[in-house]
Amino acid sequence: MSSRQYSDSLRVGILLALTGGFLDAYTYISRGNVFANAQTGNMVMLGINFMEGNFRGIINYIIPIIAFAIGVLLAEVIRTKLSKSEKFHWRQAVLAIEIILLIFVAFIPFDYVANTIISFICAMQVESFRKFHGNAYATTMCTGNLRSGTEKLVIFIRNKDKKHLKIAF
Repeated sequence: MSSRQYSDSLRVGILLALTGGFLDAYTYISRGNVFANAQTGNMVMLGINFMEGNFRGIINYIIPIIAFAIGVLLAEVIRTKLSKSEKFHWRQAVLAIEIILLIFVAFIPFDYVANTIISFICAMQVESFRKFHGNAYATTMCTGNLRSGTEKLVIFIRNKDKKHLKIAF
């Protein structure tokens, strides 16, 4: 029997990455041009609105950033409380919370509230699912993954070690 967690499987990794990308596109296109999962965009927009003295814009971007921080905090609390559970893995609790909240978000007419909840969800996901087959992996943003994959491709080209090519893909 494999000691690898199901959450480390290719199927789950792809599903989580697609979910993360979809949520960012959804909140940006359909929910008021706010980035839900990668908070760098929100921090940039926060700075721009601050420099322009746009208080409403500041609130629009700072709340999702705070929600993201709270999501990381909750994921860590769940990990601590459930890490020794015999009934289920702590990541299952995180996914259950994500699913319930996403269903709830589908019925929220207010972009501000939806973006805040989605930022919270993305934080829980990125904090809970950090490795894929033993390699660092971000399920909600692609910059680090692109950097890591390209680095492994360069190592393969240099050393011809096929394990690095597999990791790159």
